[in-house]
Amino acid sequence: MILTGLARLGRDAEVRYTPDGTPVANLSLAFNYGRKGDDGHRPTQWLDAQLWGQRAESLSEYLTKGTAVSVVLEDPHVETYDKRDGGQGYALRARVVSLEFAGGGESRQQQSQPQRQARNEYAEMKGRPQQAQHRPAPTMDDLDTDQDCPF
Repeated sequence: MILTGLARLGRDAEVRYTPDGTPVANLSLAFNYGRKGDDGHRPTQWLDAQLWGQRAESLSEYLTKGTAVSVVLEDPHVETYDKRDGGQGYALRARVVSLEFAGGGESRQQQSQPQRQARNEYAEMKGRPQQAQHRPAPTMDDLDTDQDCPF
């Protein structure tokens, strides 16, 4: 089964390493769903996800509490565990297949230097005028009707 959705990180990513050295980032994802209740809030489903490999290591500094991400998850399942008080607990878990940053969730002061630099470079690129290529519009004489017409 595959799940996709927009979520917010509930805490900063925690990177650990397997015995063979593979990085694994543990993510706590909060998905809102349904209608707002009487308190004005939508219900939240929490999911523990793991991001594996080089992506886990390189993205971990940007995966901070409150960051909005669009994720594709595989193998969602419920795990049971023994709680400290002797009862049983349940956790929804999955593996991250794809992750994209969806923006928002941070103030400018909380952004890291690489995030600010990337945003500034993007803003500069948006502000530059596009290099227009001026070509005269084709006339009917320029068209090969047998080749250029799709119908």
